[in-house]
Amino acid sequence: MERIASFNVNHDTLEKGMYISRIDGDVVTYDIRMKKPNMGDYVSNEALHTFEHLFATYARNSEISDKVIYIGPMGCRTGFYLLMRDTATRQQAIDLARESFKFISEYKGEIPGAARSECGNSEEHDLEAARAVAIDMVEVLKDWNEEKLDYDYEG
Repeated sequence: MERIASFNVNHDTLEKGMYISRIDGDVVTYDIRMKKPNMGDYVSNEALHTFEHLFATYARNSEISDKVIYIGPMGCRTGFYLLMRDTATRQQAIDLARESFKFISEYKGEIPGAARSECGNSEEHDLEAARAVAIDMVEVLKDWNEEKLDYDYEG
């Protein structure tokens, strides 16, 4: 079998940020890395789950919701994948991530879609931990730009 593209990224040097993981036809996959890999500090399952609900809710209600294909957590618990149609500009993707994380960092109230009838694991959520990750990522992405979307960027 062929080695998949994401396994070719050196996870020992990968920093927090947002990167283009791959482009398949008209779909761009963004790697939003919220924790430095292999350092023992991972997003808890509860925070990851809550983050997913809030990130998806915000993005699917944004002005570019028709360009959002999928938002999902990485199994390694160091980040998320954001899949978008290539009709969205790279800057729109960065802005959407920034805006989503700002929304999550300030969110108070019931977690959307977390009721037992709406969610397959309604008891495993942690809003405060999700907010803490979002607060960190707001800072990480504050000056992010299109040049930095390359894994090999050394600005």
